[in-house]
Amino acid sequence: MSETPTDYAWKNNFTVVDHINAYLLPGPDIYVEPRATPFFNVPSMIYGNKPTDNRNLLLTPADRDELIKKNPRAEKWIRPFMGAEEFIKGKKRFCLWLKDCPPDELRKMPLVYERVKNVREFRLQSKKAATRKLADKPTLFAEIRQPTTDYLLIPRVSSSSRRYIPIGYIDAKTIASDAVFVLPDADLFLFGVLTSSIHMAWMRLVAGRLRNDYRYSNTLVYNTFPFPLYYPDTWKPRVEKTAQKILDARANYPNATYADLYDEVSMPYDLRKAHEENDLAVFSLYGRLKPDMDEMTIQVALLYMYEVLHEEFDREDDE
Repeated sequence: MSETPTDYAWKNNFTVVDHINAYLLPGPDIYVEPRATPFFNVPSMIYGNKPTDNRNLLLTPADRDELIKKNPRAEKWIRPFMGAEEFIKGKKRFCLWLKDCPPDELRKMPLVYERVKNVREFRLQSKKAATRKLADKPTLFAEIRQPTTDYLLIPRVSSSSRRYIPIGYIDAKTIASDAVFVLPDADLFLFGVLTSSIHMAWMRLVAGRLRNDYRYSNTLVYNTFPFPLYYPDTWKPRVEKTAQKILDARANYPNATYADLYDEVSMPYDLRKAHEENDLAVFSLYGRLKPDMDEMTIQVALLYMYEVLHEEFDREDDE
């Protein structure tokens, strides 16, 4: 008698399941739909600022130095500018942030004035009416969403070779680009949950891809994430403590970039250990989820949690 497919699967250590869903997981057909807002009362994750400037408001370090040398007044109006590349790889970039710059001040900085003039001309030439209208505000970024307090930065695109997407706190004076998401008012507990292996498992399940890189989404990853529902209040400080340990471990390597710190080969042991402790603390919030479970099992459990939340919120919206 010839070997059956089931016999072949068991002999080769395969798992036989009744059904594979769209996420290539064993289980029912659950589809994660983008949400405009999170399920829970957590800060909204928003895009960074979009210049639409034909690179006239953006400055390389050399541009910055030349501008200040020729127009010393310009230094007051230059801010660090941070996108995913700058955040992860430690690259330096700056921008002209002229939000409160008076017109007489602008005219006293000829090189800055010339750049603003170029922004106006660039926007006027756009095929989009909305962009042409923005030519009336050439000193400003086209879309401004800069937090007034320190914020948590999440790169929109990150290498899939990393176990954890590098995320971190940035001071309010640093202007976030639209290549990142920002979370104003994100406390240590939220940072700890988002940098945990549970959140990373969810991200790897539902996030998009750009070539082989992860493409994080506020509407599809963050807003749909099943945050832990019920846990003793005494457990929250534990996550806050382990989250702080991650920040402390990073601080031990002031010259290392996030690319250095989160490379699987060069990741320092104290940082890896801090993440492992944080993972354990976050797992403790989820009851039946255990650290020794494989990622597929965790993802299936999170999908079921998502489905319950999705149905609950749908009922509330319909009523």
